[in-house]
Amino acid sequence: MISVVINTLNEEKKLPGTLDSVKSFADEVIVCDMYSDDGTSGIAEKFGAKVFMHKRMGYVEPARNFAISKAKGDWILVLDADEIISDALKNKLTSIIKDKKSADYYRVPRKNIIFGKWIKHARWWPDYNIRFFKRGCVSWSEIIHSIPITSGKGADLESKEENAILHHNYLTVDQYIERLNRYTTFQVRALLEKGYKFRWTDLITEPTKEFVGRFFQGEGYKDGIHGFALSILQAFSEFVLYLKLWQNEKFKTETVSLFDFSRALKKGEREINYWVSDSLLRENGGFVQKVKRKFRII
Repeated sequence: MISVVINTLNEEKKLPGTLDSVKSFADEVIVCDMYSDDGTSGIAEKFGAKVFMHKRMGYVEPARNFAISKAKGDWILVLDADEIISDALKNKLTSIIKDKKSADYYRVPRKNIIFGKWIKHARWWPDYNIRFFKRGCVSWSEIIHSIPITSGKGADLESKEENAILHHNYLTVDQYIERLNRYTTFQVRALLEKGYKFRWTDLITEPTKEFVGRFFQGEGYKDGIHGFALSILQAFSEFVLYLKLWQNEKFKTETVSLFDFSRALKKGEREINYWVSDSLLRENGGFVQKVKRKFRII
């Protein structure tokens, strides 16, 4: 028996597509709704899903274990309300169930559609998530964007488009910024619980690392303007996160000299210049000395 578990909040526009994609696959569908203001729960009931309610938490992880606990299937597929599974993926998952040597849980790639484009770089692909597993082998902590707790043997589906969950992620910049604001508030709590103490230099170093990791190391430049915009937005998210940590300290006054600002900024500049040259070399090759001189690395 296969159970599909979906957590929802105000998803009346997206949920029908998700439900339609699993109707020939799931033996039961569990929809756990956080008291939506729209017709989400009614749509789920009309489809024939088992609907349960959970208080609003601001993010999904605390409600996910509750939703999974309601499932009766031997195998569970976890989806978000903006995700769709293809016939090819359904066939793949069905073959896994029939295989007596199958793993206990699987990381499934996700095809993220952001601002109308499949983002293939900037660490958005293959975007593996543990989503298909035997009942009792996977659970979530209550920390936002946390890695699930697992038991047994795990495996990855091959990172091919036909194996991927289709994720209609951010549709607009407004949507991105709204989630950014909400998510960073919870991330602040998590860092404070770990004992983090604010350092003004983190306002420079952490966004820089995020941009470099997305745009250069993650080859976000291969997605053109989309890759650049998303890398900047991810860096801005880090900037907001550390601003909120400063806010938690009542915007404490700290004297920082122009020299210290300059030194921190130059360190970030050197980091970006290094990765610019590294990326150019990987793309073009053979011009080591020329590129290094251009960016004053030697």
